[in-house]
Amino acid sequence: MEEILNNTTETTYDVVVVGAGAAGLMAAGTAARNGAKVLLLEKMEKPARKVRITGKGRCNLTNARGEEEFAENIRTNIEFLKIAFAEFSNRATMRFFERMGVKLRTERGERVFPESGKAADVANALEFYCRDYDVEIQCNTRVSEVLTLGGKVYGVKYFNKRGYERKVEAPNVIIATGGVSYPRTGSTGDGYMFADAVGHTVEPLRPSLTPLVTSHPQAQYIRDVLLRNVNVKLCIDGEVVREEFGEISFSDRGIEGATTLRLSRDAVDALLEERSVKLVLDLKPALTEEILRERIKREVADMQPEELFAELVRRLVPKPLVVPLCKELDVHSRLYISKVTEAEFERLIKVLKGWSFPISDYASFDYAVVTAGGVNCAEVNEYTMESKLVKGLYFAGEVLDIDANTGGYNLQIAFSTGHLAGLLKK
Repeated sequence: MEEILNNTTETTYDVVVVGAGAAGLMAAGTAARNGAKVLLLEKMEKPARKVRITGKGRCNLTNARGEEEFAENIRTNIEFLKIAFAEFSNRATMRFFERMGVKLRTERGERVFPESGKAADVANALEFYCRDYDVEIQCNTRVSEVLTLGGKVYGVKYFNKRGYERKVEAPNVIIATGGVSYPRTGSTGDGYMFADAVGHTVEPLRPSLTPLVTSHPQAQYIRDVLLRNVNVKLCIDGEVVREEFGEISFSDRGIEGATTLRLSRDAVDALLEERSVKLVLDLKPALTEEILRERIKREVADMQPEELFAELVRRLVPKPLVVPLCKELDVHSRLYISKVTEAEFERLIKVLKGWSFPISDYASFDYAVVTAGGVNCAEVNEYTMESKLVKGLYFAGEVLDIDANTGGYNLQIAFSTGHLAGLLKK
């Protein structure tokens, strides 16, 4: 009996979508809306697990910047993405969710969030979109193989929630399994395995938008510190290659914050090439060295001779930085201000304008927002998202070798490519 069950072929569908994340849900709903009979397979217990936690549970679902500025934030294969974006842009995404009853608001940096501040509203809207068009969704279902014959897809094999292997036939299969970031949400690289098995090239995978690990001895004393309005330079082999302004934070995972995440893509690639990497923090970006020097002179003039050096530093930086900064300067925090030398004041200025943190490593995929690398876009038709190698096989979302800066861009990639794949253009 078990052997009979294991070899059972189920109902024939027009499309099988593998992965019920942002791209998969968009692809499935779009295909069904256009009249296809769609089966959506998800190995986790419910759809959109990663969407539900993105943006710290608020879900930055897209970015409202204009097309040119939006494109500047795509890190790889922007030319490939342009067709999908033209078909389903950030404006289209905003209209889609508003029609689905999700009120939106645009915040600093043109980042778009649900007005409720709840990522679940975005996830639920995507699921309702699919169910409204009668997409059959099966959760706790792990696809094990994409079935091909003569250069064409004809279905997939999967294990159902009882552990029985099944086969389902369909002339179209859309792979939307995500990357390998946040594996606890189900992103464990299955799509790369499927792509490789049918002959696709998978570009090397590495974390992107991930914390950077520093070997700086003072980093351990400033964990849980958040700094705003900081200028951060990424230096590779001693040269500044990128610069960002905004927030930076320190944790047991490393150096984080929006600025660091945006710089991490280049930092990770440099570390993989065994190059020297460091972040240089300007804690006073609004002041030139000369203006800062004058301010310090005024502060010192207002202090009593028996006041401590730490009191001066406290007037310049947040309290948690005082002792670590004194250690960095090799000036005792309890040194009387009257005993501080001109050379020590100059060192203070230099460090405030350029505190250097050597980067020795990067956080794992467990903490990366997205995966860099993936299915080689040259092997995918940018007008349809269909494989150039296997007829009827489509790719959408993070499984492709496309990634972007933080700020809603990566989810937009998922929506744009998912929508285009779901159109099933021939």
